[in-house]
Amino acid sequence: MENGKQYYSLRETETETGIPASTLRYWEKMFDELSPRKDGHGNRYYTREDQELIKRIKYIRDELHITRIEAIRRELRSNTKHSDERQAALDILLRVKEELCEIRKLIK
Repeated sequence: MENGKQYYSLRETETETGIPASTLRYWEKMFDELSPRKDGHGNRYYTREDQELIKRIKYIRDELHITRIEAIRRELRSNTKHSDERQAALDILLRVKEELCEIRKLIK
């Protein structure tokens, strides 16, 4: 989703992060760092940094198996190098997987 856009809609953020809208809205209440802009109609607009934070929370929850909100907050504050490296590796692997799936479609 690298196209120079500054803000992304809720639906675009759902697609980019794999996190459902209901979970995104819940996480906004639980994590002060996650606070997308809202227009006059209440529509949410996320920055690339917001999306990276969402991916980090998802990684902590799904890959590190830390599920309690306070424990996730602690992990976010600790900002450990190990977590960051694993997240970067996971992001690369997911992109490679997507590219391989696209190549597979072209071959068939």
